[in-house]
Amino acid sequence: MSGPGVMGRNRLLKGTDFLHFYTLGSLAVEHRGAELYDMAAQSELGEHQVPQAPRTAFVALYGPQVSLLFAPLAALPYGVALTLWLGANAVVYAWCCYAIWKRCPNLQSDGSLVFLLALAYPAFFHLLVWGQSSGLALLCFTAAYLALGADRQFLAGLAIGCLMVKPQLGLAAAFVFLATGEWRVVLGATASALASLLIGWLYYGTGVLRSYLSHLQQIREIIPLLEPRLYQMHSLRAFWSMLLPWQPVAFWFYAVSAVLALSLTLLCWRTHASLALKFAALLIATVLVSPHLTVYDLVILAPAFLLLTDWAQGEWSIAPWMGPLLYLCYVLPLAGPLARWTHVQFSVLAMAALLWVLFRSATGGHGEATT
Repeated sequence: MSGPGVMGRNRLLKGTDFLHFYTLGSLAVEHRGAELYDMAAQSELGEHQVPQAPRTAFVALYGPQVSLLFAPLAALPYGVALTLWLGANAVVYAWCCYAIWKRCPNLQSDGSLVFLLALAYPAFFHLLVWGQSSGLALLCFTAAYLALGADRQFLAGLAIGCLMVKPQLGLAAAFVFLATGEWRVVLGATASALASLLIGWLYYGTGVLRSYLSHLQQIREIIPLLEPRLYQMHSLRAFWSMLLPWQPVAFWFYAVSAVLALSLTLLCWRTHASLALKFAALLIATVLVSPHLTVYDLVILAPAFLLLTDWAQGEWSIAPWMGPLLYLCYVLPLAGPLARWTHVQFSVLAMAALLWVLFRSATGGHGEATT
């Protein structure tokens, strides 16, 4: 994608989705809150800002506070802003991987290999190609894990609440921490989530916040617009939607399988298993149950790969399938386009199997379930 200009070698705009963020930032700079949820107006503005780009319509579902985050970048030319954004994503990703790796004692002698594997992770590649914001979600989860490890539950909750930038990625965490009665985490998450909405409300007013909530209520009707390439989705909802041609039936299969995934994760959290094992299960469940998850969102699994590989050293007899499943979950996003013909997203099967292995390891090899 590194040819000259803003168009990539694949004839797509570099950082395709970043144009949406760039447009939202421009609306924030000009205080045009009424257009934050106007697809036609944003499409016209994006075409004006980057004339070389093909006319594109983005589904407007981000909270009003997200536009304020990108306002400083919107004051720069698109190419400069994109370069800074991709650089920031790379730095965040590198720091998150490094911070988790430093807490993996069994991987300290494999720093070069860890670096190469982190660099080669397909989700990281897609994060940069699409110019997406999933790096922020990875930062939230990494900060939450570090805070939990330091017994700072309220700080962990603050980090989880910042997932309002991508609220669908907070569903599993909300379920687990509510069900386990981690009230300091819940309080912190509620505080930061409300604070982010408050910032948007103070800047734009009540009308924009109402528009945001109204659009969220229409998500079922507009979700096909969010997923023009269903084979790039890697969640249970997308798995059943590709496998079954009857959407109402597919939805119920998704609902049942999501409940099962959440139940397994909850049971893991109610054991005496290590935080590494439980948090990895939470990350995998986050991916599986999300109603909308694209390939670049899989970047949040990077900590899970490190934590589980570190835990598994010397534990292969307890979970002999851990290694092969970790490998498949790492590499199968590359095979996502095959689902156009097979109608089976194999990465989802691998992640579901890995979650089952984690459940068996937590409940069978590392203590009984607790209340």
